[in-house]
Amino acid sequence: MGSESPVNFSGGSPRARVHHVTQTSNDLDSDIGGVEFATYTVHIPSTPDNQPMGMSMEWSTSQRVEDQYASSSLFTGGYNCITRAHLKEKVIESVTSHPQMTGAKGSNCSVPGCDAKVVTDERGVDIVPCECDYKICLDCYRDAIRTGDQICPGCKEPYKELDVSEYAGNNGQHLQVPFTSKMERRLSLMKSTAVMGRQSSEFDHTKWLFETKGSYGYGNAIWPKVAVDGSQEGIGGDPKIFHDKQWRPLTRKLNISAAILSPYRILILVRMVVLGLFLQWRIRNPNEDAVWLWAMSVVCEIWFAFSWLLDQLPKLCPINRITNPDVLKEKFESPNPSNPTGKSDLPGIDIFVSTADPEKEPPLVTANTVLSILAADYPVEKLSCYVSDDGGALLTFEAMAEAASFANLWVPFCRKHAIEPRNPESYFNLKRDPYKNKVRPDFVKDRRRLKREYDEFKVRINGLPDSIRRRSDAYNARDEMKAMKLGREIGNDEAVEKIKIPKATWMADGTHWPGTWTVSVPEHSRGDHASIMQVMLKPPSDEPLRGTSMDSSSLDLSEVDIRLPMLVYVSREKRPGYDHNKKAGAMNALVRASAVMSNGPFILNLDCDHYVYNSQALREGMCFMMDRGGDRICYVQFPQRFEGIDPSDRYANHNTVFFDVNMRALDGLQGPVGFSARRRTRKSSSSVASAPEVASQDCQSIEVGEFGDDEEMNLALVPKKFGNSSFLVDSIRVAEFQGRPIADHPSMKHGRPPGALTLPRELLDASTVAEAISVISCWYEDKTEWGQRIGWIYGSVTEDVVTGYRMHNRGWRSVYCVTKRDAFRGTAPINLTDRLHQVLRWATGSVEIFFSRNNALLASSRMKILQRIFYLNVGMYPFTSFFLIVYCFLPALSLFSGQFIVQSLNITFLAYLLGITITLILLAVLEIKWSGIALEEWWRNEQFWLIGGTSAHLAAVLQGLLKVIAGIEISFTLTSKSGGDDADDEFVDLYIFKWTSLMIPPITIMMTNLIAIAVATCRTIYSVIPQWSRLLGGVFFSFWVLAHLYPFAKGLMGRRGKTPTIVFVWSGLMAITISLLWVAISPPSGTNQIGGSFQFP
Repeated sequence: MGSESPVNFSGGSPRARVHHVTQTSNDLDSDIGGVEFATYTVHIPSTPDNQPMGMSMEWSTSQRVEDQYASSSLFTGGYNCITRAHLKEKVIESVTSHPQMTGAKGSNCSVPGCDAKVVTDERGVDIVPCECDYKICLDCYRDAIRTGDQICPGCKEPYKELDVSEYAGNNGQHLQVPFTSKMERRLSLMKSTAVMGRQSSEFDHTKWLFETKGSYGYGNAIWPKVAVDGSQEGIGGDPKIFHDKQWRPLTRKLNISAAILSPYRILILVRMVVLGLFLQWRIRNPNEDAVWLWAMSVVCEIWFAFSWLLDQLPKLCPINRITNPDVLKEKFESPNPSNPTGKSDLPGIDIFVSTADPEKEPPLVTANTVLSILAADYPVEKLSCYVSDDGGALLTFEAMAEAASFANLWVPFCRKHAIEPRNPESYFNLKRDPYKNKVRPDFVKDRRRLKREYDEFKVRINGLPDSIRRRSDAYNARDEMKAMKLGREIGNDEAVEKIKIPKATWMADGTHWPGTWTVSVPEHSRGDHASIMQVMLKPPSDEPLRGTSMDSSSLDLSEVDIRLPMLVYVSREKRPGYDHNKKAGAMNALVRASAVMSNGPFILNLDCDHYVYNSQALREGMCFMMDRGGDRICYVQFPQRFEGIDPSDRYANHNTVFFDVNMRALDGLQGPVGFSARRRTRKSSSSVASAPEVASQDCQSIEVGEFGDDEEMNLALVPKKFGNSSFLVDSIRVAEFQGRPIADHPSMKHGRPPGALTLPRELLDASTVAEAISVISCWYEDKTEWGQRIGWIYGSVTEDVVTGYRMHNRGWRSVYCVTKRDAFRGTAPINLTDRLHQVLRWATGSVEIFFSRNNALLASSRMKILQRIFYLNVGMYPFTSFFLIVYCFLPALSLFSGQFIVQSLNITFLAYLLGITITLILLAVLEIKWSGIALEEWWRNEQFWLIGGTSAHLAAVLQGLLKVIAGIEISFTLTSKSGGDDADDEFVDLYIFKWTSLMIPPITIMMTNLIAIAVATCRTIYSVIPQWSRLLGGVFFSFWVLAHLYPFAKGLMGRRGKTPTIVFVWSGLMAITISLLWVAISPPSGTNQIGGSFQFP
């Protein structure tokens, strides 16, 4: 439908008049296969004076109304549902003040009978067209212009034919409209530079930048003769400075010292040889007295050697990397010939925060994560945050609204005083002096104010469940009374008694919550509700918005940018009969929604309990993507760092051996394995199912309309791949272009021109949000390749690992970004039971990978051999549990039987054993040396490897086999996150004992070995001919097992060292069963009868 909008022409007379035109283009109705557009907009300056052209594009009043309406409405829709926009006066009961905050802004229209809102500017100030300040909405203003002889309803004076610069009234707000639609603006930029993308590496981009004959319109690169602020301190217009400036990389690779790496590789080779010789000797020298014992031990040792090779070979090429954010800032955010104003030329980032259950994932934790994202040090207009609530809970919705309101104070405070970390809960609980290195005199006052506000914020968040319950009870009681009153008026007493009003959950404005109700009913349960989307913070203005000394009551923000990044609440549609594909399905829904709304070329995934600990982390990750060769990088993986872990790290929660050893080693191959949390992903790498070089060419071919027979370039297959949203398909090409590094080096074959991303961000409109509602509907993925070849891959509970494998299998690379200050921090389950269930989920995902088409044995030739070995180990490591459990019982069986795995402890066996042990220790020492981990961390990892291998890994293999053979689906309970409210004991969860069947195997192993040691010791002492060598071998073997299980045993003791009764019951039963079974199989007195004949020698 057309709409009239005032347009400002940049050329012509000095004083441009307001004109009214009709726009008929509709982004949502564009044909899927259409890539050419009928109209182009060319901005021509009045005279070719070689002056830089103004690049700012302000927005019309009609667009501001659309933006205000879209950001103030709750959008719902889905399967067999009409997409609706519910205008919200408020979404929380507390008062909000920030102009970007959701809710209808502006004063009410003064025209009688009209309840619309007056348009506001970025500061929330009403925009009025008449000097009498009569408040009028846009529709009423249009009516006055069209039918009311252009007379103001307030002062009855004719409206002046205003300049656009005068239209805003006293605030001087410029109101202009770009000539093209939203997607046309995005695509026109790529079309104007399509030729450049096909240039050879010898193309001189800097010469092209200063070609004056082509320096009109967008894309000019004229170096200003004066500084941006108008002073005479400019560079002088001589581009030679730019030519002579040395190109500097954004990242550097630091190789491990040869003095450490060479011995490390040699030791790996030596240990391989020793293991081979040892296994050969073991096979050739069986124990004739106990062949069964020898056979079991040899089979287990062969598997252990094979498993060690799979784990060790990918560690041959470890490297370190460092970034240079200062060079990134200089290249992308400093004045240069292509960007005279110094506006940010960095690509956008869409950050995803996922949560599913507010009972297990406290809203306060999620809110703190969101606040740390909103305060991150990255251009505000390039940052968007999407909160995925897979439970559709009103509690999460209102908590995010409260977080958006508190961000009005917290984010400017962080920017003003350079706060680290920018998670308020972590910041206010720091153990160090908060005033160290703070020089501003008002810091103490500001911090005291923020601490008080945050305490009140926590009270509001923690009080939300009760507030929602009381509100819902009141509204439900009102509806029930109305229904009963209506029944009595009708006179049907029986009907009154049978009235049952559904116990709905109500929002703050007195309307039904469209998501999950506290008392579930059809269409309002966790697995059955509509799509929900609410823009909590609308997109910020393109220019910095400084606060005033009077802002926020007592904070002086006159030198601080008070803009906030866009924040969107998303809950995808769920319906019975549709597979929701767990977290992978939620991530794909977010990818599509963000592509429609903000379309950042890069996405960052964070769990709700992982927050931004280093505000520079986004810039450091971007250094890899924007550096030379960055177009071949699919994602940047950050290490996991945790807080709230007990000092001894009893259950190896830090997992430093994996994150600081294995991941650094993989970085020297094709890149680290992917984990969805703390991963910066290139959006086009998960949307284009091809290799990086082919992907760049394919996207380029699509955008210029050059189609061949290749399936990747056949637009007839686009709906089959991506779905029927033409807006989504167009956004993929735009994101691919915007995610390219700048073509400032001869080796950049597919770079983008400098300054291409300095254009203003588009305002939101209702049609855009409605399209986003459509793409997160439950039916959208039907008959598409989402989850199969596009986006997060389905079919495994470890969807992040599978998706990373698919990217590597297509030829993409990934890098590992270890920052000096931890980039992100989160929480980990320190309770033994929770930790075992977490390991169970990971191991089950690995078993699923092994029995799927994602098995590394089926990898393509694009994957390097050592990378393939690592992924093979990812799928096979849970199967080690069978051999590990058998091997842990072997010492007990040896002690019970009086035999050992070898005929005798001769010098050959002891020499091999010593060689294997020494090489293992030396390898550990060298790994500790080049990775920087501690010896205690390495030992904790060894201990929990055995604990997990004898418990969770075994259950994972059994569950995986059940799924493959019987088709039984696997479900997991969500790991509970600590809310951090227990001030008495930070590690209270560590001492809580919760029984799980996963504990049975390790408990049985411990008790059996202890009983075997006691039995063998007594038998040897009272034996006529003591076999001390066999006893020592068996006891040493048993103590090796028990030493690894010590943290598990300590976890069973609880806080006061009291073991639960059920532990004794199960361990006793299992130990007695195994002992009786052994006595029945091999009676010590030579008889087949158990009773009465058993005696110690």
